[in-house]
Amino acid sequence: MAENYTDPSGNTEAFRAFANPDAPPEAASRTGLIVAVAVAALVLVALATWLAFS
Repeated sequence: MAENYTDPSGNTEAFRAFANPDAPPEAASRTGLIVAVAVAALVLVALATWLAFS
C-alpha cells in the first residue's frame, strides 16, 4: 500500500466524497461570518457609547 494513502473513512467529508463522487460539495457554514458581524456591531456600539459619554 502507498505511504500517502488516506483512508476515506477517516473523516466524514472524505467518506462522503468517496461514497458519492457525483454529489456537489456542501456549502460552507455561515456561522463564523454571523458571529464576526455581531461582534463587530457590538464593538461599534460600545465605541459610539463610550465616545458619546466621555
